[in-house]
Amino acid sequence: MSPQARRIVNRLPRERRERDILAAASAVFGEQGYENASMAEIAARAGVVEGTIYKYFNNKRDLMLQVLSRWYEGMLANYEEHLSGIQGTENRLRYVIWRHLAFIAANPALCRVFFREVRTGGDYDRSTIQDLNRRYTHFVIAILREGLARGDIKHDLSLGLVRDLIYGAIEHHTWKYVCGLGELDPDAVADQLCLVVFRGIAADAVGDRLAETSARLERLADRFEQIAGRSSG
Repeated sequence: MSPQARRIVNRLPRERRERDILAAASAVFGEQGYENASMAEIAARAGVVEGTIYKYFNNKRDLMLQVLSRWYEGMLANYEEHLSGIQGTENRLRYVIWRHLAFIAANPALCRVFFREVRTGGDYDRSTIQDLNRRYTHFVIAILREGLARGDIKHDLSLGLVRDLIYGAIEHHTWKYVCGLGELDPDAVADQLCLVVFRGIAADAVGDRLAETSARLERLADRFEQIAGRSSG
């Protein structure tokens, strides 16, 4: 590299340099996992010498936590704005389920790092990432509270339990995909999971309407099958 090129690189703004390092670290952690990732390779991908990383981050774990914090901030961006345009408890619930599945589908490697390296770590409790996770999952609690106020869902439910049911089911269902096995269809899974959850928590009147709608759809499906059978005959 020429002296002139080095001078240009050195003039990069601090924010740009930090962003490049975080992007490189995100890629390396995703491809190799936390343990196998080396600071030397992260530095090479970011176009800096290894020592430069330590001007911005204390160590490899600090770098990983910063990568995941930025990821969470991206997931939180525009969340309330998008939700504000969606009406109805069931529709809003489906949106948060779908959005979470869509982020997993787009970032399986970072999900794997989070599940394996961060959430089980001794420094997770009371950490910035735990706080971000609480803010992120609190949208479900807020939707459920609104549903209670409107009479859409049962009053004798533990809202925290319903939240855990949703995110636990998503984590269990997507684990193989996160580990590089199989595929994930966020739309189809969101439809099925929302249907199962909302049927279980809906107030009786809402539940009756759901059952009636489901029965009507089944009758229509039967009629279509009969018509198709007569046509083919």
